[in-house]
Amino acid sequence: MAAKKARKSSKPAAKKAAPRPVKGPREGSAAPDFDLPTDGTGRISLKALRGSLVVVYFYPRDDTPGCTKEACGFNDALPDFSKLKAEIVGVSKDKEASHARFRGKYGLKFQLAADTELKAAKAYGVWIEKSLYGRKYMGMDRATFLIDKDGVIRRVWRGVKVPGHVDEVLAAAQSL
Repeated sequence: MAAKKARKSSKPAAKKAAPRPVKGPREGSAAPDFDLPTDGTGRISLKALRGSLVVVYFYPRDDTPGCTKEACGFNDALPDFSKLKAEIVGVSKDKEASHARFRGKYGLKFQLAADTELKAAKAYGVWIEKSLYGRKYMGMDRATFLIDKDGVIRRVWRGVKVPGHVDEVLAAAQSL
């Protein structure tokens, strides 16, 4: 029996994209302060939350499937975060009115900050170039920052996949 020879593909080997350099703060660095309007509950600043453990999560858009699952996940786990005296803050570029509707529709019990000018998103390095079906555009990276009582970032999650994420953040917060 003659051994079959492996055929070489006529297609060139796909090149792996070089990892994108991470912009924004890293674990162990001071969390950039922000002062943003919220969902109708006033304003929120990181400075005002000093002394508490803070989870700041950035998400692309109100009332979309992944963002809704993430927000509802944090909301469901809020009693566990509250036992740790941890505050949850969701941030997107949506306006306050959109946040108010989103918060009301799902009964969210934490604040949503409106970063319409993208100052916080850029300071945290989460306003990034994305690609969908070959089209490049700027958008919000789904990312979470766990900030300790002194304002130091203890954990960073970038490019978050929603399933299991809230449990992972809670476990990290419990370990502090």
